[in-house]
Amino acid sequence: MAFVHLDVLCFYSLLICTAFSSVSSNAEIKVNPPQDFEIVDPGYLGYLCLQWQPPLFLDKFEECTIEYELKYRNIDSEDWKTIITKNLHYNDGFDLNKGVEAKIHTLLPPHCTNGSEVQSLWSEATYWKSPQGSQETKIQEMDCVYYNWQYLLCSWNPGMGVHFHISYQLFYWYDGLDHATQCPDYIKVDGQNIGCRFPHLEASDYKNFYICVNGSSDSHSIRPSYFIFQLQNIVKPLPPDYLSLTVKNSEEVNLKWSMPQGPIPAKCFIYEIEFTEDDTTWVTTTVENEIRIARISNESQQLCFLVRSKVNIYCSDDGIWSEWSDEQCWKDDIWKETLVFFLTPFAFVSLFVLLVTCLLLYKQKAVLKTISDLSEEKR
Repeated sequence: MAFVHLDVLCFYSLLICTAFSSVSSNAEIKVNPPQDFEIVDPGYLGYLCLQWQPPLFLDKFEECTIEYELKYRNIDSEDWKTIITKNLHYNDGFDLNKGVEAKIHTLLPPHCTNGSEVQSLWSEATYWKSPQGSQETKIQEMDCVYYNWQYLLCSWNPGMGVHFHISYQLFYWYDGLDHATQCPDYIKVDGQNIGCRFPHLEASDYKNFYICVNGSSDSHSIRPSYFIFQLQNIVKPLPPDYLSLTVKNSEEVNLKWSMPQGPIPAKCFIYEIEFTEDDTTWVTTTVENEIRIARISNESQQLCFLVRSKVNIYCSDDGIWSEWSDEQCWKDDIWKETLVFFLTPFAFVSLFVLLVTCLLLYKQKAVLKTISDLSEEKR
């Protein structure tokens, strides 16, 4: 028993020593954070580059694949975006109306560290656009619409308290352009720029589109305004046309229209239909350009409908409804039906009387001819 007790004590001692040696071994493995972490603005109106250099003293981890965990956000945002990468840079879009903050640390995978992941301390960086001018000088109510997925138009109102001698300029950039480009065709009111008509934007869909509207004045500085959106999410299509309304029977109505003209594929549309039966109106949606609707009553006197279109969720995250189409109506003319109801039997009676009269006249003519022939024979 003494030997068994001794063996048990030795076994537990061995386990404790192994655990402590493992903890000690892992505690000795350390890695430094990335060097020279910074946020660089290449002048693309919000498209920033986060870049860094490898940490010091990586020579003892030559067999390891070093990764970096990057977190970043606009300063007033609650949520961090997180990226795991092996690269030494990462690009993304930010709202430059606000500050940007980011942090990064080095990750050593478990097979390099006796089974547990090792992380370095965080390295942090921030970026702010130097503020110019007061908040009141910024433009107001910026509105951009991508009409029929063909041409972009943006408009804005001048800042509060600014004078007419202020000159606003719009610059834009998206991935594919070599540099930020100024608006080539301004919309003007009283000589002041209040909007921009954009040229054809080649290969600009499904990517961030960056805009900056700044200004200049002899008396004071103007605060720039920055915007980020994707063009497919602000498309406003043309309304449908060639509407037709067919009353199939006393219970069902068939509504049909043609797809709006332009480059938008048929699969990208959703339609909203406003249908009115006498004094009752309701609205429904469909992705088809035809729909059947049950009538409330087979005695309804007027049926009307309008349609408008929008890019659906399969082709964009959002969209703008088109204008309503022209109204198409069907009217049940009760006076015409009443007239037909009474005229139809009258027509049949009149036709019958006419036929009887013709027969009588024909017989009378035949009798007179017979009498005439007999008179001639007697002579």
